[in-house]
Amino acid sequence: MQNHPDTTPEIPPGCPAHGNVALYGPQFGSDIEGTYEYLRSLGPIAPVDIAPEVEVELVTSYDTALKILHDPTTFVRDSRRWNALNEGRVPADSPALPMMGYRPNALFADGARHARLRQAVTESLATVDELQLVRQVQQSAGYLISSFGARGQADLMTDYAGPLPLLVFSELFGCPAEIGDRVIAGISGIFEGTPGADETLGGALMELIGLKRRSPGADLTTRLMVHPAQLTDEEVLHQLVTLLSGGTAPLTAAIGTATALYLSEDWAEGLSVEDAVAQTLWKYPPIANYAAHYPTHDVEVDGRTLRAGDPVLISFAAANNDPQLAVHREQLSSKAHLAFGAGPHACPAKDPAVMIVISAVEALLNRLHDVETRIAFKSLAWSEGPWSRSLVTVPIRFTPPLAPAAAPAAPKATESVRPVASPTAPTASRPAHAAPAKGLFSRFLAWTRGE
Repeated sequence: MQNHPDTTPEIPPGCPAHGNVALYGPQFGSDIEGTYEYLRSLGPIAPVDIAPEVEVELVTSYDTALKILHDPTTFVRDSRRWNALNEGRVPADSPALPMMGYRPNALFADGARHARLRQAVTESLATVDELQLVRQVQQSAGYLISSFGARGQADLMTDYAGPLPLLVFSELFGCPAEIGDRVIAGISGIFEGTPGADETLGGALMELIGLKRRSPGADLTTRLMVHPAQLTDEEVLHQLVTLLSGGTAPLTAAIGTATALYLSEDWAEGLSVEDAVAQTLWKYPPIANYAAHYPTHDVEVDGRTLRAGDPVLISFAAANNDPQLAVHREQLSSKAHLAFGAGPHACPAKDPAVMIVISAVEALLNRLHDVETRIAFKSLAWSEGPWSRSLVTVPIRFTPPLAPAAAPAAPKATESVRPVASPTAPTASRPAHAAPAKGLFSRFLAWTRGE
């Protein structure tokens, strides 16, 4: 552990001399619970470095988190108020910028504009057929398992939990094969820090929006476009990016953790996959520290003064595991966790998200015989970044199916959650002679057609 209340604090590597705890790097990744325990000893809110030279106030108390999440008048989400950024104190290449910098979507909007954008997203998501969504997950699972099933071993994160949400979202968006390939390449490239990935994603989504203008379909993209809120093409683009970035990486984390937990040596016999998912959302929430709020004026919260325009982040991971909850945890609803946030900005896709995770875990367990993890759950490594609670790798082994269907090997997915910048459509069209190799989505669609 990097700091302890009863010892002289040790300045973590990469931190300025003020001695804040660094919520990133090997020390944090190796003792995440210990870090939160130490921060709680400083009070319900404590200053931390979320990235080098980027200080934020971090809320670790469940009750305090609820207080802030339910007060959109005092605590707003528009990061154009961010003092340090406006004063040039945030490094231009800071990894905090893509996560916290302003983008024109519902996540960073307040008041009437937020209500309009959120209504369009929420009501469009409500039209997604639950049975069809489960079928999409099962079909995606079948394709991915067919690509590694004959080996008798795989990495749960890179071979399954990573690519599965990408396939599901490409279908939900109504992507044709080639556009779906570029959507997946773009979002994956952004996660990996590939130059030009945001332009790739933006260009693909703008092409998809243009296609749906000409030929509407029974898909999420079309539903957003025809919603009574009358979103512009740019607004549709940014809502799609939010759904994609906010859905794929957190779902990867949840699928991986819930599966590893269910297969762990300490998992009680008789508990269901739903129990494993519920425990994941409580104890290991996929989005660990996020939801930056900016006080509209100096305000005192639980004994700490928060300055107007200074970012206040919610530690969903710390709040969910707040020891104070132990007193009345049994009285709380099983869904009272903060994995999906709370208040007016709570995740609008929480129900389909839970359904995707449960279906993905069940599909893997049902299709693979004698599946087990090769490393004990307590020995698995977690990502070292502040934003996500995600396992880095989960090696599994199983008895190969007798007759696995042939399919191309699934590409590796990312091991950590990285932010999605706001993409913009390219000014030039793709050259007519360009004929890229078939990507993940093209191969998946070909497999579903038996090609």
